Amino acid sequence: MDLSRLLGGGTKSFDTFMIAQGYTCSRYDNCVYYRQYSDGSFIYLLLYVDDMLIDYKDKSFISKLKSQLSEECEMKDLGAAKKIQGMEIQRD
Repeated sequence: MDLSRLLGGGTKSFDTFMIAQGYTCSRYDNCVYYRQYSDGSFIYLLLYVDDMLIDYKDKSFISKLKSQLSEECEMKDLGAAKKIQGMEIQRD
């Protein structure tokens, strides 16, 4: 995915965009964004260079976030992640 329009060339930074969507940037890692919903659940977005990992229990919320992001920058959906940072991802 190419985040250049948000990160460098655009008028908004990625951080500004995410905060405007209701997300909070982690105070421990500025590449982690999260949003808590009224039922107490969290959606997480993690950035690594130009890759992004989104985690939430409901795929429709993930689709909504991806749609919002694709309106702001070029994106290529690589499907469900199998590995990140050399670690295999297992799903329940």
